[in-house]
Amino acid sequence: MRVARNFIFMKERIGTLWWGQVPLDVAFWHFAILYGLVLNAATSMLFLYLLINDAGYAVLTAAFFLPIPYNILIIVAVWRSASRYEGPRKWVDWARFATVLWMVVLTAS
Repeated sequence: MRVARNFIFMKERIGTLWWGQVPLDVAFWHFAILYGLVLNAATSMLFLYLLINDAGYAVLTAAFFLPIPYNILIIVAVWRSASRYEGPRKWVDWARFATVLWMVVLTAS
């Protein structure tokens, strides 16, 4: 029962992110910058561990691409949250640009 509730919570949270229903500051600072850094750092460490231990190319490729669905989700989330933002336009443009750049850098590293 508890697992089902957690799954439903995660599904709802992903939905609110995907549709841009999270405030721009939360989507950007929490999900893109903080959680994005933690997730991508963890998968980079996993990739290096697998590389050092002579994992096969298929496993290395899977480990490298592991954070990409999250990165795409967050780019869409920030983009859509920015479209709902009622503050200065410069923050909308800056958040969109910075998120795309940040996710590309994290994915490539």
